[in-house]
Amino acid sequence: MTASTSQSPSLRLLSVHAHPDDESSKGAATMAMYAANGVEVMVATCTDGARGDIQNPAVEGEPHPKRDMAGARRLEMNRAAQILGVRQRWLGFVDSGLPEGDPLPPLPAGSFALQPLERAAAPLVRLVRDFKPHVIVSYDENGGYPHPDHIMAHRVAVEAFDAAGDPGRYPGTGEAWEPSKLYYDRAFSPERFRALHFALEEAGLQSPYAERLAAWLETDAEGHTPPAPAHETTTQVDCGDYFEARDDALRAHRTQVDPLGFFFAVSPDMQRRAWPWEDYTLIRSRVPAELPEKDLFAGLR
Repeated sequence: MTASTSQSPSLRLLSVHAHPDDESSKGAATMAMYAANGVEVMVATCTDGARGDIQNPAVEGEPHPKRDMAGARRLEMNRAAQILGVRQRWLGFVDSGLPEGDPLPPLPAGSFALQPLERAAAPLVRLVRDFKPHVIVSYDENGGYPHPDHIMAHRVAVEAFDAAGDPGRYPGTGEAWEPSKLYYDRAFSPERFRALHFALEEAGLQSPYAERLAAWLETDAEGHTPPAPAHETTTQVDCGDYFEARDDALRAHRTQVDPLGFFFAVSPDMQRRAWPWEDYTLIRSRVPAELPEKDLFAGLR
């Protein structure tokens, strides 16, 4: 039985993200596929995205995001969640922004990445105990990329996975619930980008991924082998039928995503031929797991 055909109304998936728009660029087709097949899917958004810069030239002159970026991104998030068919919860923290400069400036006081771990994790523990997910998905130790909010999102996801089932921890946040599986998302795996890059080249199209691939190859003087990733893929979810939903959800984040940009360089049809999966690493499992997997709920059905 494949993940894409299983009707599982009793199963629940929680995906933990740093900012509104992260859910649409990382694992969105997986979430849409599971939601369409009866799984309850919840996105936890750690911050309000208030310090995001406008990335879409078409939005540059619009007054709403300039006056109230957090409010604009809240509307975008609502639309993206509707497109994916998922529920969404704000955890209530303030965007830390991405510091730039040498030396790096300090993060803004009170922002998410500066919170003590237990304070930052408490709303997520409460959500886990309320929603009762069987599976939690988040980022690796590097945050997928080293944005301070992404790294903190990783930390709170791991903390919630470990703590939510212990009734002695986080008192006052609900009845204990122990999730069964913890995954790290590998949306930016080198394997996927190589496959998309070569698919574009074979079609005679220009690839925007050459520079990224070259950076991954720098550690090998002969340019043969990319550096080993921190985590290997253990689980590939076949969700190509939902690539259009993923792209539509990503375009819903108008302030953050250029509809003519990097994310849309490869058509959904070409992606289905070259790499019809989204990739994950199983980090922890409290149920028997046989690797490799094709389903985040393997061992739970």
